[in-house]
Amino acid sequence: MNKPKKLVVLTGAGISAESGIKTFRDSGGLWEGHNVMQVASPQGWEANRSLVLEFYNQRRKQARECQPNQAHLILARLESSFDITVITQNVDDLHEKAGSSKVIHLHGELNKAQSTLDPKLVYELDHWEIKEGDLCEKGSQLRPHIVWFGEEVPKMEEAIEITREADIFLVIGTSLQVYPAAGLMHYAPKNARLILIDPQSPTGHLPKKVNFIQEKATVGMRIIERSLIDEI
Repeated sequence: MNKPKKLVVLTGAGISAESGIKTFRDSGGLWEGHNVMQVASPQGWEANRSLVLEFYNQRRKQARECQPNQAHLILARLESSFDITVITQNVDDLHEKAGSSKVIHLHGELNKAQSTLDPKLVYELDHWEIKEGDLCEKGSQLRPHIVWFGEEVPKMEEAIEITREADIFLVIGTSLQVYPAAGLMHYAPKNARLILIDPQSPTGHLPKKVNFIQEKATVGMRIIERSLIDEI
């Protein structure tokens, strides 16, 4: 029996938007009324910790009420036919809720907290709120487990290595403007099939052989599901 093809999927805000999770790019760089650097940078954290904590508390509360959409569910369903790894720029857990078993979160996870003293100390949250005075085991304030602007992306090397093994590299719902994630496609093998699903035309440089489907995530994934299954 042949081994299943390796399908590596990079997802961005566009796939979660259809589940009701807003993106800051939709409103000119403002995220829920805040300049993104106020709430998603080390400088913002140092300037106003209470604002940053409350901002992510509200994002966490919102995300817990959201459900996966058809694009998430189709990706999970395709695991029966393909060896799939999802690399996501999103911090929600909609891929996991849908049933995807291998998910790499490049930019962190809303449902986790980390120590401000030791980034390796990461804690699962069973509630939606991190408060001032919530401390790690070393006595420092807990912060959102989010990769902020200006911080390293610790899982990038893992994502690159997985991309190098792809038979098919599929990008869903990202403008390919946020680096280093936007450069992942260029690590795919030369003979890999490249597919991009997004309602907006890409602004970055793309390899010529990319199959571009100009649709929102749910529509594009229905098209791709039929195409991939037909090829098996």
